Amino acid sequence: MNEGRLALTNLAIRTARAADAEAIARIYAHHVQHGTASFDAIPRTPVQTEEKILDILSKGWPFIVAERAETIMGYAYVTAFRNRLAYSFTCEDSIYVDPACVGQGVGAQLMRALMEQASNCGFRQMIAVIGGGEPASVALHHKMGFAHAGRMRNVGRKFGHWLDTVYMQAELGEGDRSAPAREPA
Repeated sequence: MNEGRLALTNLAIRTARAADAEAIARIYAHHVQHGTASFDAIPRTPVQTEEKILDILSKGWPFIVAERAETIMGYAYVTAFRNRLAYSFTCEDSIYVDPACVGQGVGAQLMRALMEQASNCGFRQMIAVIGGGEPASVALHHKMGFAHAGRMRNVGRKFGHWLDTVYMQAELGEGDRSAPAREPA
């Protein structure tokens, strides 16, 4: 058995709580300061992170964490892909893993749970907007059934480099094979 599989034996996926804001903000700060997956230049504070958690949960959308032994190893959530009414059944995912836990399967478990919960919320399509075309994020989304949907070249600039944004898309639940129970109002 490899180390990654061992690490996941006690992994729990649960709904985020306001008390998780500090750990989530720390994980996000690392990615902002050292990576290109986020085009943010300044990390969110724990207070801003708590507000984001509560806002997303208040809409009935998933914001989840992966934890082991009360340590947050990663988190994921969905937001509206766009604010226009016709996009009501399309969400955008965000997923970040603690740098010490990368490569252990945490991202795949989070994404699997996020896709299921987003589908249960009525979303039919999930869009990944991958800053910098981060290879690990592209690979994770591909592994989870996302298809390449496009690339915007050189739309961001960070760490002295022009960065692309990769779009990937996955169908949730019935996708477009049936009409939703309700149309956007």
